[in-house]
Parts: sequence; C-alpha cells; structure tokens
Amino acid sequence: MLRVILFFMSLLPLVSSAYDKPVLGPSEPFTLEEGGIPFEARIDTGASNSSLHAFDLQVIGGEVSKKKDNIGKMLRFTTANEEGKQSQMEAKIVDVSTVKNAQGTESRYMVELTLNFAGDARKVKVNLRDRRHMDYKMLIGRNWIKGHYLVDVQQLPVIGARAPIHIVESDLTYHARIDTGAVENSLHATHIRVHDEDKQNMENNIGKLVTFTTSNEEGQSAEVTTRIKNTSLIRNAQGSEIRYMVELELGEPGKEYKVLVNLKDRSKMRQKLLIGRNWLEGHYLVDVEK
Repeated sequence: MLRVILFFMSLLPLVSSAYDKPVLGPSEPFTLEEGGIPFEARIDTGASNSSLHAFDLQVIGGEVSKKKDNIGKMLRFTTANEEGKQSQMEAKIVDVSTVKNAQGTESRYMVELTLNFAGDARKVKVNLRDRRHMDYKMLIGRNWIKGHYLVDVQQLPVIGARAPIHIVESDLTYHARIDTGAVENSLHATHIRVHDEDKQNMENNIGKLVTFTTSNEEGQSAEVTTRIKNTSLIRNAQGSEIRYMVELELGEPGKEYKVLVNLKDRSKMRQKLLIGRNWLEGHYLVDVEK
C-alpha cells in the first residue's frame, strides 16, 4: 500500500508539494527484525511510541519494584504475531514509558527494536505490553512514522496528529487527537442519563434519548441531549467494554458533518475528543509532523 503522494497530487488540490512523503494505510505488513517475525501492524497516529505484544517479561539479574531503576538491564520476553508464531528475545531496557488511556495510567518497559516496512528498517523505542486482547499485536506509533510517512485511511486532504474539532451540538471546540488506530470517534461524557433506561441490557436502550455532560480541554462544558444510535464493543489492552454511540455533527470549524461517536468518561485523558477512522475515511490524510 506504499504510494508516493506526488502520484495522486492531481486528485488532491489541497495538498501542497511539501507533502511528498510516501503514504501508509491504516494497517501494513511489518517485520520485527530481531525476532524475524512478520506482523500486520496497526498504523496509529494517536500513539507517540510504537508498541509490541510481549509476555513472560523477566529482568535478567533480578527486577526491583521501581521500573525506572531497571533501565540499563537486559530484559527477556516472548512476543507472538497474529498467527501465533512466537519468538523469545532479549533486549536492553532503555526507558520506561507512562501510557495514559481511558482506564488510567500504566508504566511499560521500552526497548529498542528494528521495525521493517518494505525494506525501510529503522530502530526505534518500542514499549512492551500484553496485547492478547487486541487484534493487532504490533502498533506503529509516531516515533516511527514522523518525518518519513503520511498516513492515509483513503486519499484526501491533510490533517495533523492534533486538530481543533468543533461539535455543533455542544458548541465546544476540542483539541482533538487524530487517531488512525481507533475505529471510531470517542467523546468525553459524564453524567450519562438514559431516559426510561433498561439497566440490564444496553441494546434495549437504542433509540432512546440520552443526556450527558461533555467538556473540552479548557474546562468549558455543555449538556447534550440526543438519541442513542447504537452500542459499540471496544477492545483495548485492559479487556473490553460496551459504550453508547450517538450521532453528532463535528469537524474543523465550519466543516462539520454528522458521524457516530462513542461516549466515554475521558477525565484521565489529556484529549477529551478522539477522532477515529470513521470520521477520517473519505475526508482526510494524516501527517503526524503537521
């Protein structure tokens, strides 16, 4: 899926000649050079670092409780791709990353590994995480993409890794994270109240009115009432959960359009609005350097 953006610039009048980098799709075949294992990797502009499925982690010579005190030691771990092919590896711990998600924060060991896409093999820091619940066992973050590639979930104008996104129903503008690793959009929502709610089965609440409070990164808040359009099963490294989905009109100010958004308490997250592929597809190309 490697394409040179100059090839289709005639189709993209809004894209300047500055964006003459090769283009990655939402997922691409990568090889982990040290283990010799192929992965179908998710290209994730929402992640600052790349991530690899790893389990049975063992710090050689003994681990101390504070992860940062283990930096410089050798780490033995096992990785496996989507087909179940495994490799046991050893690498030096070069850092510890703190990863924030909707469930809170966690610390992960980071090692340097060589990630190869179509002959472009570069060593970057990779955090290690048990991704057994995830469809993709390798995630390619901005530290591998930046300066080298654009990310295209179709073929259209360019948007950066963060962008001001306005929601018409709340009349709030968010400093949104543009996340090609996410299937759908996610909005910070608290005090979610379903009118005539069935508390036992969320599916039975589809079509009912829901009222929730949302706020942006600057603390501005609004109450929104709309109808539940669907539910969404979200899977992440912590497991899975079901969220309500509503249809909202959102986009760059003055360019909003209706799209489905799942509702989630994102109080612990820096960005209160995450823009996924269901908003990007057919509309934007992502450049994490922009």
